[in-house]
Amino acid sequence: MHDMSVKWPNGARCAVMLTFDFDAETLWTSRDPANAHRPGVLSQGRYGAEVGVPKILDTLEEADVKGTFFVPGWTVENHTDKVEAILKGGHEVGHHSYSHVWVSDDPEKEVEEFERGLEALKSCVGVVPRGFRSPAGEVSAGLFRLLKKHGLLYDSSLMNHINPYRHTAEDGSPGVIELPWHWSLDDAPHALFSVKSPRPIFPNSHMLELFKDEFREIYRWGGLYDIIFHPQITGRPGRIAMLRELIAFIRTFPDVWITTGAEVAEHWAGLEAEGAV
Repeated sequence: MHDMSVKWPNGARCAVMLTFDFDAETLWTSRDPANAHRPGVLSQGRYGAEVGVPKILDTLEEADVKGTFFVPGWTVENHTDKVEAILKGGHEVGHHSYSHVWVSDDPEKEVEEFERGLEALKSCVGVVPRGFRSPAGEVSAGLFRLLKKHGLLYDSSLMNHINPYRHTAEDGSPGVIELPWHWSLDDAPHALFSVKSPRPIFPNSHMLELFKDEFREIYRWGGLYDIIFHPQITGRPGRIAMLRELIAFIRTFPDVWITTGAEVAEHWAGLEAEGAV
């Protein structure tokens, strides 16, 4: 047997991270700069800020659970009140670049995006983030140097496991902790529609089936369930109902730790210190 179970706190069988990539308009401007002049396209991102985030916060409060919101610096600057509301709710705010552009093949731009995003978090809402998630999971080797240089605890950009693990830096020293994700636990592939790339928008039943199947087996394995939502997608009325239903479903399983990325990474670091991983 290949045992992948982790020693989670208080005898928990698995850990659950409910994460929200609060991209707002940057989701669209990063794909095509001309979208900055297309109010109809941008209105999808604004919906995420104006309606999606408040409704998600209400849903998390009703369920009495904490989430992790990865927020680009541009969003922090332009929707500061919503990021303040996230923090007031006791949720974690993580780093998600500055403008959500994909820069893994441009080292100079990668540094600029990373450091400008950090500065926006600090200057606008006083946040020194513990974790980072790259836009669309696009990363370079340079990213892990930046994460270590700026003292972040964890990354959540890679898809090569269902458990946390520690990166090794190029010089052989310990790097950041990775909290893996996967496209199958992301609302965007199922429900992000664009006129330029039209595709079906799947019903809640389709998404819930995938999300529940992954949870059942990750629970069985004793791993980390790291699911990604976008406020402009899951903030829609029917999707809010889906989020509520998913949380209730997860809660039917005994011994589940629903927590933030920072708490998962801190726990993993503690296990390492004990020699338990």
